[in-house]
Amino acid sequence: MLSIEHRIAQDIAAKPDQVIAAVDLLDGGATVPFIARYRKEATGGLDDTQLRLLEERLRYLRELEERRGAILASVEEQGKLTDALKRDILDADTKARLEDLYLPYKPKRRTKAQIAREAGLEPLALGLREDPTQAPELFAAQFVDAEKGVADVRAALDGARAILMETIAEDAHLVGELRDWLWDKGQIRAKVVAGKENEGAKFRDYFDHMESIGKIPSHRLLALMRARNEGVIELELAPTLDAEQGHLEGEGRVAAHAGIHDRGRAADAWLRETVRLTWRVKLHLHLTLDLFGRVRESAEDEAIRVFGDNLKDLMLAAPAGARTVMGLDPGIRTGVKVAVVDATGKVLATDTVYPHEPRNQWDQSIARLAVLCKQHGVNLIAIGNGTASRETDKLAGELIKKHADLKLSKIVVSEAGASVYSASEVAAKEFPEMDVSLRGAVSIARRLQDPLAELVKIEPKAIGVGQYQHDVNQVKLARALDAKVEDCVNAVGVDVNTASAALLSRVAGLSASVAENVVKHRDANGPFANRMALLKVPRLGDKAFEQCAGFLRIPNGDNPLDASSVHPEAYPVVERIIAQCGREVKSIVGDSSFLRGLKAEQYTDERFGVPTVRDILKELEKPGRDPRPEFVAPSFAEGVEDLKDLRPGMILEGRVTNVAAFGAFVDIGVHQDGLVHVSALSHTFVKDPRDAVKAGDIVKVKVMEVDLPRQRIGLSMRLDDEPGQARAGRPAGGGNEGGRGGPRDGRGPRPGGGGGAPKPAPAPANSAFADALSRAMKR
Repeated sequence: MLSIEHRIAQDIAAKPDQVIAAVDLLDGGATVPFIARYRKEATGGLDDTQLRLLEERLRYLRELEERRGAILASVEEQGKLTDALKRDILDADTKARLEDLYLPYKPKRRTKAQIAREAGLEPLALGLREDPTQAPELFAAQFVDAEKGVADVRAALDGARAILMETIAEDAHLVGELRDWLWDKGQIRAKVVAGKENEGAKFRDYFDHMESIGKIPSHRLLALMRARNEGVIELELAPTLDAEQGHLEGEGRVAAHAGIHDRGRAADAWLRETVRLTWRVKLHLHLTLDLFGRVRESAEDEAIRVFGDNLKDLMLAAPAGARTVMGLDPGIRTGVKVAVVDATGKVLATDTVYPHEPRNQWDQSIARLAVLCKQHGVNLIAIGNGTASRETDKLAGELIKKHADLKLSKIVVSEAGASVYSASEVAAKEFPEMDVSLRGAVSIARRLQDPLAELVKIEPKAIGVGQYQHDVNQVKLARALDAKVEDCVNAVGVDVNTASAALLSRVAGLSASVAENVVKHRDANGPFANRMALLKVPRLGDKAFEQCAGFLRIPNGDNPLDASSVHPEAYPVVERIIAQCGREVKSIVGDSSFLRGLKAEQYTDERFGVPTVRDILKELEKPGRDPRPEFVAPSFAEGVEDLKDLRPGMILEGRVTNVAAFGAFVDIGVHQDGLVHVSALSHTFVKDPRDAVKAGDIVKVKVMEVDLPRQRIGLSMRLDDEPGQARAGRPAGGGNEGGRGGPRDGRGPRPGGGGGAPKPAPAPANSAFADALSRAMKR
């Protein structure tokens, strides 16, 4: 079998040498952002996406090898490790294949088959299988022995059947063959639980639904799983479109593999029933749970990928920059919380106004906000998009009209996670004397200035730009999102003299405790004058410095290079350039015509190759360049503030809040996001919605359908589409694919697909099957 490194190389389309170098660096404590940016020569230019995949595959394959070793040791300890079995175990390339091979040797509770073997019934089982001409009852009479627990002929035959069923069901080759067949032909069948029609109305698309298990989209599978977990539908795996015919085919496959044929001989009927029970009671149940687990894991991986991509887009959204901002955290009864922060994010003032019911202090609120804006020179107003957002947006609009001299602008921003931040330990340390409710307004203001710097203070899962994120493996989700946050922070870079500990802790090589030490050192000794001063921070040693230095910026410091992404270890390359041209560093920084005339090959050495030198020259052109886009605010239509204000055919502007596998959700200012189905994102074919839009994009959309009872809005970015006009691939008016405008925290059902002609009823599942399936799905 190929080595782990060679297998990973195939997976990520790289050369084995590249993978070996990357694995060595990771094992040595290097971070992905550091390797991607500063070790291109070693890895042959592997980017952060390839390195993250490499890291994940490395974890999986090492777990596989660890499990392989444990299985080999267990079977050998039992004295059952043959050369052929050892070869099969060593050749197994997936965890599923390993477990299939281990199944007959896996320690388990005493089974009926084991008890039957202890009672001496194995010769009866093997005898009937090898010579079906024998009459089962007559042959079984020889094995009746009350002392061994075999009371009569029936008990003997039941024991023999249990032995055969276990033997056949634990055949690794048969299990593998049937798994592949079911993956290719199997159909997930959903049926509403009687009496749950009204309670589970949000899942009505799945009340009678059938779909191929190997092709079902991630979001639809997770919707089915959620509906099952809420007790609304029952799920089963039909072997084929015609369930009963599929079960017969399954039995036939088992019989053929076991060498059992019905030729009218004395034991053939008994053997045929044994095959039927083996398939229906053991193999079909086992493989259903196995494949449901497999498809769920795949769906979870896709959901995690979608969440990660959306999180990246949100964190790398355009920052409004160094402006004085007023943050408004909307509320009705409790009032609108107000916070004013200066260009650096420092809190200048807080207050609470009560423009809405029950106090209705509209004019007083406008007057108070105007005073705060004049007093502190506010440029922008950031309004959270929660309850009373539109009413508060209207308040801000009137403030802008009445006080045009203030030259204010307003924008509604996502407040996802703001309440989590407000009650967090981070917020308590930052604002120990401030009321929890006012901290949310500060967060809203700051996330407009710099989304990345503020969102890193919130647990990524709480930001809520995912698809069924609460239904997936939380450990895997947290690991993936943490990696995405780390990549975002290091892609932008961090000003070490202004960054919070929460932001610094996301820099490659800095732990939370070391990040705290950086802030304490800065507070005690003043701003860092250069990068080398970082080595004076307690517990920030040479290894941590190597990892973090290139991502930490020091604007206006001793060395102009400290404000760039050029790593200190590569400063000698810049010194060679300076020595050759006879100019100072400051004079060449930003001199594009000079820098573009240089040839990278002239400045390489045994340590720094062409890729690194090219990166250095590019960075010197625009040192510390921000990869994020320019800030643009959407303009919501006047008079469109509620779902009831929408009419099919309206063309509106909005901001993309979330991108799922089936389309994009857009905030058009009515409290409820609308869905642009993937088929309505463009006039050309779109395979991945993120190829067309990203979270944070400002887009124009046409209202195609408004479903008030289900609080759903169907939108199109194809502005020449007409409401009611059918489009290829889905019904008119938005179709059923995905729940339109589910809650922004990702917890809404957003079910996909469904409907169509009624399907044939499945064969009734036995209670053992249903119970086992229920337990597995809950797990």
